[in-house]
Amino acid sequence: MDFEKLEEYDRNKTKVLKYVIYKKRSENEIRRKFQNDIDSNMLEDIIEELKENNYISDTQYIERAVNEFMALKNLSLKQIKYKLQSKGISNDLIEDYFSANREDLNEYEIKSAGNIITKKYDEPAEEIIQNLLKKGFEYDNVKEALERRD
Repeated sequence: MDFEKLEEYDRNKTKVLKYVIYKKRSENEIRRKFQNDIDSNMLEDIIEELKENNYISDTQYIERAVNEFMALKNLSLKQIKYKLQSKGISNDLIEDYFSANREDLNEYEIKSAGNIITKKYDEPAEEIIQNLLKKGFEYDNVKEALERRD
C-alpha cells in the first residue's frame, strides 16, 4: 500500500471508529452509512480490522440492544426481533441469542404484557388479549401475565 492509500485508510478508519464509538452500531449500519463515502474494498478491510479488535460485534450489539429494550420498553419478543432485523443483524445470530436466553426473554415478555394489562385494566380482557397478540406477544405469555394479575 502506498503512503497516500495508507493515509486515506487511516482517515477513513478514524471516521468509522468515531461513528462506532459514539453509539454501538451493527455491521450493516456501518456499511450503509459509509457505502458512498469509502471505497467498498477499503470499507471491508476497515470493518474486518475493527471486528478483530472487538469494536464491531453483532453478537454484542444484540445483547446490548436487547438489554436496552428490556430496560426501557414493554415490547413483545417479536417486536425486539424485528428491531434487530431492521439493523441488518442476521436471523441466525438473533435466533442463537434468543435460544440461549429463552427463559429470561419469556419472563421479560410476561412482565411486559403484565405492564400493558395493568395500564389498560378498564378495557375488556378479550380486547387486551387481542391487542397484545397483534403486537406479537406469544399467547402463553399473555395467559401467564393475566394469571399473575389475578
